[in-house]
Amino acid sequence: MISVDEIIAIIASGEGYNVEFKLSVPSKVRELSEEVCAFANAAGGVLLLGVDDNNQIKGVVIDNAKRSAIQNSLREITPALNCSLSFVEIESKTIGVIEVPSGSNKPYILSGAIYVRLGPNSQKLTTAEQMRDFFQQSDKIYFDEGICKEFSVLKEVDEILLNDFKAIGPISSNISNSQIYENLKLVDSNGNFKNGAVLFFGIEPEMYFEQAIIRCVEFDGIDKRFINDDKLFGGPLYKQYTQTINWLKKKISVRYDIEGQGSGPRKEYWEIPETVFKEAIINSLSHRDYYEKGAVTMVELFDDRVEISNPGGLVSAINLADFGKRSHSRNPLIFGLFARMHLVEKIGSGIVRMKDLMQDAGLPEPEYNTEGMFTICLKRFAKTSEKTSEKTSEKTSARILKLIEQDSKITIEELSIKIGKSTRAIELQLKKLKESKIITRIGPDKGGEWIIS
Repeated sequence: MISVDEIIAIIASGEGYNVEFKLSVPSKVRELSEEVCAFANAAGGVLLLGVDDNNQIKGVVIDNAKRSAIQNSLREITPALNCSLSFVEIESKTIGVIEVPSGSNKPYILSGAIYVRLGPNSQKLTTAEQMRDFFQQSDKIYFDEGICKEFSVLKEVDEILLNDFKAIGPISSNISNSQIYENLKLVDSNGNFKNGAVLFFGIEPEMYFEQAIIRCVEFDGIDKRFINDDKLFGGPLYKQYTQTINWLKKKISVRYDIEGQGSGPRKEYWEIPETVFKEAIINSLSHRDYYEKGAVTMVELFDDRVEISNPGGLVSAINLADFGKRSHSRNPLIFGLFARMHLVEKIGSGIVRMKDLMQDAGLPEPEYNTEGMFTICLKRFAKTSEKTSEKTSEKTSARILKLIEQDSKITIEELSIKIGKSTRAIELQLKKLKESKIITRIGPDKGGEWIIS
């Protein structure tokens, strides 16, 4: 049975994927059984009665009739679970404790319904498709719940990130790291890190899961013919997220407003709202199929759009009719850790929020492709303005100069092929460069050469 010291540490760590607080017994005790059923269908957990959402111990009074009602409700879960309501005294206050094991006979059902844990919340599966998916998945462990025995907890945890995680949590600094690992169910009974913990806190998780990286590519134009920039971001998932956001910030238009008379905080206005990118990237890292080793999470930047994709289409527990209304994760442990860092808002609301933010920015709502790779397409402002034309012209001129540096005798036809523009367009750019005295032509059209001033 869980000890008093462990309960105190759990309370200090706060609610999450494996922990739920209730200030009092709900008027419908069945709500407790729903939480217990969800824990049993996940990695287990602890339900504490008499603790509020701010991690404050308030205590609870439960008479014999209410206690009996709780026990009877727990017995309605099938197959039978080995868990019951017990009580401990902390700070002279009574706390109710229901410790739930990770069930070995999943799925567990309450009154004909299946409940699952999604981040810090429990969710009821309501459709035949959702239930069918759970039955299919019940024999296959979630990827993030798998054990990575080769990972060294003492040597390979990113301590700086872990301290940031505790500060944001917030988790008391008095709690040892090993206790945090146990409280958050990041380790198995032998102290081995789970895959999700390796991905989230490991210094180089790609050493164990080569597919666990983000590739960011900037293309010149609206197709994939020419690449301007290509970056790979590895490391802990949170750092992959921050590195990707910073990469995007350097690539798209961001304007700044200064409040007051030249002082005060600086507001940023992204061409595509930053929150939309945050939602899309966190979702791609939380919900991607890490079993798929042949693909990585992609962020592709074009002149007219940004596409963010991850392996694994729409989770079959969510049908198209429920898309944007419900949420289900392939990696609930990872999703729960992001939620603890306040990077996940109201569960299931991300799709609607992104749509509203895009509309507020005067942009089309996001487009989705849910087959195979899950892809979100975010349209940028139409690239038909005079400034955009100038930018495109500058890019073409820069590429012409680079090719001339490499081969001073390169022909217009060869420039046309390498750059992907018509010979007429190349001639116009060459004319501008000559008029600006940036380049000169020596000799005839055939056999002559270019000189860069």
